Amino acid sequence: MSYRSGTGSSTAARVIAVVADVMAFILVAWILMYLLDANRGNELVRMVHESANWLAGWSYDLFTFDEAWARVVAGYGLAAVVYLFIGHALAGRIRR
Repeated sequence: MSYRSGTGSSTAARVIAVVADVMAFILVAWILMYLLDANRGNELVRMVHESANWLAGWSYDLFTFDEAWARVVAGYGLAAVVYLFIGHALAGRIRR
């Protein structure tokens, strides 16, 4: 059996990148559900909305656009981009 150095850090980096991707996916899913006027009484829509609210608690209502759709796209979209950027930058740093 051969031992390769860095295998553990590669796995950790992969996990961090996947977690960042999942967080961004939830946020983008909520943006799409909002823009497509998904049924808020549906359990899946409610779960995605609550998760997105928790993930974007720091960035939602950061911008004060007049249109509600623009606030949703900017607030939740910013959070998605930040999670992707930080998660993948951290994963890349761990891989080195």
